Amino acid sequence: MEGLGKSALEILQYLLPGFLSAWIFYAFTTWPKPAQFERVIQALIFTLIVRTLIFPVKLLLAAYPLFRWDQNSELITSTFGAFVVGVTFSYFANNDKFHKLARKLSLTNETSYPSEWFGTFSENVTYVVLHLDGERRLYGWPTEWPSSSDRGHFFLQDVSWLTEDGQIPITGVTGMLVCAKDVLFVEFMNETWKDK
Repeated sequence: MEGLGKSALEILQYLLPGFLSAWIFYAFTTWPKPAQFERVIQALIFTLIVRTLIFPVKLLLAAYPLFRWDQNSELITSTFGAFVVGVTFSYFANNDKFHKLARKLSLTNETSYPSEWFGTFSENVTYVVLHLDGERRLYGWPTEWPSSSDRGHFFLQDVSWLTEDGQIPITGVTGMLVCAKDVLFVEFMNETWKDK
């Protein structure tokens, strides 16, 4: 029974870099966390990547008698490797560079973003018009937006109501928080504001 506990602890220590990479990935991206089983599989994949990356470091340190490879050096190296892997995957998930290259090579039509909604807001940095219930329209600059259309809030600055008579600025406020559930659809404005 004691051997079983020791081997379970060793397995956990072996998998911790993958779990750390996964934790960093979900901390820095808007991707929804998958089911627990899928997270374990993802941690296994991250562990494989981290272990593959630290293998050359282990060989390099073994070549120099000045350094000794032991449990402490493996812990430090794998923790640093897990951090680098998590940040790298987060970086590419947040800017679509990897998938942009894959689309050019005709490998996929997908993006790195968690949804079309999030990708559209990330790629179109401009003023928006939020169409609300009752044919009300709100114009403003989105500084924050929800990662999906059915939950979360927009934070708009330079806010105005749009009416048939024109634009009515909302004065005396820094910004406006609008529930995503209240938004029927979103217009992304032409970048005519750049000319001003």
